[in-house]
Amino acid sequence: MDVFLQIYDKLKEAAVIPWFSIADTQINLLRLIGLLFIIVVVWRISLIIEQMISRWGHDEDNAISPGWYALSRISRYALWIIGLFVGLSYIGFDMASFAVIGGAIGVGVGFGLQNIISNFVSGIIILIEKIVKVDDFVDLQSGVMGKVIEINLRYTRITTTDLIDIIVPNSEFITGRVVNWTLGERSRRIHVPFGVAYGTDKQLVREAGIAAAVSVAGSEHESGREPDVWLVGFGDSSLNFELVVWVGPNMITSPGRTQATFLWAIEDELKRRNIEIPFPQRDLHIRSGTLAVSLDKAD
Repeated sequence: MDVFLQIYDKLKEAAVIPWFSIADTQINLLRLIGLLFIIVVVWRISLIIEQMISRWGHDEDNAISPGWYALSRISRYALWIIGLFVGLSYIGFDMASFAVIGGAIGVGVGFGLQNIISNFVSGIIILIEKIVKVDDFVDLQSGVMGKVIEINLRYTRITTTDLIDIIVPNSEFITGRVVNWTLGERSRRIHVPFGVAYGTDKQLVREAGIAAAVSVAGSEHESGREPDVWLVGFGDSSLNFELVVWVGPNMITSPGRTQATFLWAIEDELKRRNIEIPFPQRDLHIRSGTLAVSLDKAD
């Protein structure tokens, strides 16, 4: 028994031996273990609270509302910050030490952490203003297009229609152009271009385009949102038209497939009406005349 007490005393002495100092605060093993324990507990509590809030915010379709999602994320970040202050207070940091840390952070920001701080602040703005929400379909200035899956502290995860996950810094949503296809209205009007040969009856083309739109599942053609066909230009080899049609949310989030589906239907309807789809062609005019050729013969 005495041996165990001696070992305990030795460990206790080793645990309180200062390893290094920050400002007036001495750091030892015991304080580091306590700090690690506080961080783990706070991280676990924040995760539980976030999951609880997320469950409260789910609706009948098992989708979380934007307000509840923002609250769950902000609650997690707030608990992390509170846990950080509690942990630092436990190991003995005073206000002077916080001032030293603040100065060090300021120097770090000057040397390259400004992007991290910018993304963090941008993430908070996104969550509060709800300019982009989970399940929104967005088109960014950088060319990234897809569905928002997750909004995190530093980045937002976007999944494309090919199920490719792209990590986008939050600052890009604040400083760049963002087209949010599903921010408010869940239906959108799209334009599908196609061409027919010159001399084709325009009313017949209009009939074919409208029939194609009606035949595609997911298109909207109720009163006030009827599909239409517009003549938009005179090309080198064709009359250029656009099928203008309203589509629902399922088709909005798959623009490539939607375009291909309507083009497929348009081609079927044009073929059914014997309407020619043109190919590039040129008219060659040959004028009659005399071609004189002179040959120089070398001696």
